[in-house]
Amino acid sequence: MRIFVGGMPYTTNSEGLRALFAAKGEVTDANVVIDRMSGDSKGFGFVEMPNQAEAQAAINSLNGYSMGGRSLSVNEARPREESGGGRSGGGNRGGGNRW
Repeated sequence: MRIFVGGMPYTTNSEGLRALFAAKGEVTDANVVIDRMSGDSKGFGFVEMPNQAEAQAAINSLNGYSMGGRSLSVNEARPREESGGGRSGGGNRGGGNRW
């Protein structure tokens, strides 16, 4: 099961996220989402747990858990919605032929 974890302290890294969930069961993947421009954590991430029962128990026990003074929001991740091909171009910013 893929689990969304929000509200993490910005100092949390993927290893810390993995350790938090590994105490609840087997973790196959844990990633904190990083801002491409700054290289800093965005304060959320995803955990993959293969055992459905362990994953649900982790969600139940860690949702609302206080970590570094912040309350975690933990739930089953929703499937990613297709956005139609990535970034939008923003239209023609050249101004066209105004002369």
